[in-house]
Amino acid sequence: MPTPPNPALVPELLVTDLGRSLAFWRDLCGFGVAYDRPEERFAYLTLGSAHLMLEEIGDGRHWVTGPLEAPFGRGINFQISVPDAESLSQSMQDAGVEFYLSLETTWYRVGDEEAGVQQFLVTDPDGYLVRFQSSLGRRAAAQA
Repeated sequence: MPTPPNPALVPELLVTDLGRSLAFWRDLCGFGVAYDRPEERFAYLTLGSAHLMLEEIGDGRHWVTGPLEAPFGRGINFQISVPDAESLSQSMQDAGVEFYLSLETTWYRVGDEEAGVQQFLVTDPDGYLVRFQSSLGRRAAAQA
């Protein structure tokens, strides 16, 4: 896989088991490993223009501001745009993944328009909340 471009924001998720996390993010969600450092239990993943890093908690250098207690990442959800949220949702359902929010269609007001999405939420093996969504386009906002 070619070296990814330099995005302005790339979250690095500390994980308890890199292999288990790769099984979720790579094998189930469809991310590719752009590069890894197995000796450091680290992987840099991409899916389209979405980038993230995974690093297994251990003896390495980590920037931890407080106790790591499950579920990790409280107070944040990672929205990831995918071409077909419905198909990915079905694949995850077939794999027995528990959904935080089942597939839904919703419209969000954006100025004088509404942006439509199909979306669902799941948690990764360490409890990070992940929202996969596909755009349905825009329409005029409903008048109140």
